[in-house]
Amino acid sequence: MHPEATSPRPSSLARPVVAGLVTALVGFTSSFAVVLAGLQAAGASPTQAASGLLALTIAFSLCTIALAWATRLPITTAWSTPGAALLAAAGGLALGWDEAVGAFLLCGLLIALTGAVPALGRLLASIPVPLAQAMLAGVLFELCLAPFTALATVPWQAGPVVFVWLATMRWMPRWSVPAAMLATLAVIGWHMGSAGTPMPAEVLPRLEFTAPRFTAEAFAGITLPLFVVTMASQNVPGVAVLAGFGYRVPWSASMLATGAGSVAASVFGGHAINLAAISAALAAGEEAGEDRDRRWVAAVSAGCFYLVLGLSSAAVAALAAAAPAGLLAAAAGLALLGTLGNAASSALADPASRLGALTTFLVTASGIGFAGVGAAFWGLVGGLAVRLLVEAPHRRAGAKARAGS
Repeated sequence: MHPEATSPRPSSLARPVVAGLVTALVGFTSSFAVVLAGLQAAGASPTQAASGLLALTIAFSLCTIALAWATRLPITTAWSTPGAALLAAAGGLALGWDEAVGAFLLCGLLIALTGAVPALGRLLASIPVPLAQAMLAGVLFELCLAPFTALATVPWQAGPVVFVWLATMRWMPRWSVPAAMLATLAVIGWHMGSAGTPMPAEVLPRLEFTAPRFTAEAFAGITLPLFVVTMASQNVPGVAVLAGFGYRVPWSASMLATGAGSVAASVFGGHAINLAAISAALAAGEEAGEDRDRRWVAAVSAGCFYLVLGLSSAAVAALAAAAPAGLLAAAAGLALLGTLGNAASSALADPASRLGALTTFLVTASGIGFAGVGAAFWGLVGGLAVRLLVEAPHRRAGAKARAGS
């Protein structure tokens, strides 16, 4: 193979490196608030949440660099943002933090098994897409209400954040969420100054080990929904995004790598990592250079910049802990509005499966729990029951009617 096929010339590096920087900035700043909110809802202390944020960043940064370098493809990975939203919605399960960590570890193992055992991947593929998307929409629903409730409860703090989000959405849509997150940090700083709150002393990144504890309640309430949401809303779309740019993702290697990374991060508080979906286009598209064979440099660059951003995890978590009540959730909700819209649209697109999807959405959004298991699990069970008992007979009857006419 010609050396130029694997070793980019220095003159050709500028665009992919800049694209990698943009990927890292957008990916980190647009969703760190969601991750912190989810980990704290799952029982993490501020220092444990900071550890989880750092562990996830290290895990997916190294995973991105390794996959992109080994495959020469612009594969990027990320933390599971929908999974973090699921944790925020499942905060009422009253599980211990060590149980949550055990659930994270088992989710990582399931992701790795999806790459190692093809049958598990086929089983996952058998979950109807409308129900998986409806479950995601239900998980996101309450969190996406937070910006609007915050406008009523803390208007002077939430108002500037929402205004910045709207203004940048109008002129620079890609940067709307990162701008809102930076505005949130600025408001928190102003709030701390006006209240005389001292700056946090712990700003250096630090990993904090938690021994996992495995329980059936945590497996059903966190592991299974987290696995389904991560696979259906991150890994599968991540493959599709790269396919749209003409790249074929090595499924087994990607799942084994992200699964192993998730397991490694779990004992330090990380919930799951996966293939990037939305931010994947930044490193795989034309912004990473005209030469498609060299866009993998953008992914390696993104992984390196992510590692640098991870050094701010403790400081970011400390500032978030000092935020006015509801402000962090409001910022997280703004970050997830687009995801909620896409999930709801996909879930309800097919009239033949709409009742089952609505059932899944409503049960999940209700937040009810039963037998120690969260609403996301029961929402999926309810949707499958409606699909089997109501929608499937109707489809068969319709098919017979069309065949006889």
